Amino acid sequence: MPSASTEAPTTVGAAAFAPVADTTHAAAAPADTAAASATPPAHDGDARMAPGGPGYRRMSFALFLAGVATFALLYSTQALLPLVSADFGASASQASWTVSAATGGLALFVLPMSALSERFGRRTLMTASLAVAVTVGLLVPFAPSIGALIALRAVQGAALAGLPASATAYLAEEVRPRALITAIGLFVAGNSVGGMSGRVITGWVAQVWGWRVAVGVIGLIAVACAAAFRLLLPAPRHFRAGSLRPRVLARTVRDHLADPLLRRLYAIGALFMAVFGGVYTVIGYRLTEAPFSLPQGVIGSVFLVYLVGTVSASTAGRLVERLGRRGALYLAGGTTTVGLLVSLGGSLLLVLLGLVLITAGFFAGHSVASSAVSHTAQEGRAQAAALYQSAYYIGSSAGSTLGAVAFHSGGWAGSVALGMLSVAGVVAITVLGTRAARAGARRAPATAH
Repeated sequence: MPSASTEAPTTVGAAAFAPVADTTHAAAAPADTAAASATPPAHDGDARMAPGGPGYRRMSFALFLAGVATFALLYSTQALLPLVSADFGASASQASWTVSAATGGLALFVLPMSALSERFGRRTLMTASLAVAVTVGLLVPFAPSIGALIALRAVQGAALAGLPASATAYLAEEVRPRALITAIGLFVAGNSVGGMSGRVITGWVAQVWGWRVAVGVIGLIAVACAAAFRLLLPAPRHFRAGSLRPRVLARTVRDHLADPLLRRLYAIGALFMAVFGGVYTVIGYRLTEAPFSLPQGVIGSVFLVYLVGTVSASTAGRLVERLGRRGALYLAGGTTTVGLLVSLGGSLLLVLLGLVLITAGFFAGHSVASSAVSHTAQEGRAQAAALYQSAYYIGSSAGSTLGAVAFHSGGWAGSVALGMLSVAGVVAITVLGTRAARAGARRAPATAH
């Protein structure tokens, strides 16, 4: 894939959007194409937020909290799968659907939700999505059967679909280009904190009061995050409403899918998430079995390694500055591979070290790929980000389900083999991107002459 200097045109997002007082007024603005929220007038570029500037900290913290709520809700049952299996008499692969249904629902609905955000505003849609998701989250503890639990989780995932694409589109519109990778990294860091805290809290609460109380606590935490998010997030100043006409949206999606660079980024996001989803879906089963036989609370605490992901996501911008995007992706893939191999060790220390490396590699790779999508798309950014998120969560859903199947048939070695295959796909796609970039560079001088 092209390096940082060649992959994303410097004009993407460099200009600002005509100021709009509020999303309600923005929604009324006429627009005939989804590109209405794309390239803004150049003269207003300095008005967008930058680190240290007005509103930047509030914006960063608000989206950080949204990321916390999203991942805490989305993966609230993942650390509890052995308890869910025991309660409903379900197998590991059946229980894994409580995770796969949520991520699958998000993957299916993220594109339609992004279209709504183009029309009604990023902040409006993110607020509505969180409101529905936390409401469902308060109902999840009362699920009477595994089927009902899976259905509720699917609805919850569909509701959360309004967050990821809208958040990255909001950042692309409201933050200066040079600060975009860092800002998206902070949002992804919120995801990692949400994923970690949700699993740690549910682990210890479930050990004493059971999995139902544990997911109920997560629902209450998400309610608090959602309320703080709405109070803190600054009103968008550079949003322009787009069209909801299916033909316009279809054309925008088709153009994004026709872009070879965007297709590679979508595939990379899906493959990275397949590794991550597969590993963390079955790690609880591995640690409850011999020779580890750990209690639920201790297993939940294992997810403290997510803190490594918080660091790697928030520093992805500096990594790209030093190595370029392709170099950063190679490093992320290599780190994940080493982590998978180390986790095959028979000691708990090696398993934990492997999880640390897998987590660091995944969050770095995800931050680099998702920020590259926002840089690359010059029109219909919400749709471009939505397609990435859709691919990303399809990867999560597939990884969770296939990881459970691989673990059931081949133990932890089977799960590692599946992860290695996914990482090999990341490396192969990045190599193809590197070759394409070099071929393009060779053609450019010839065209000039």
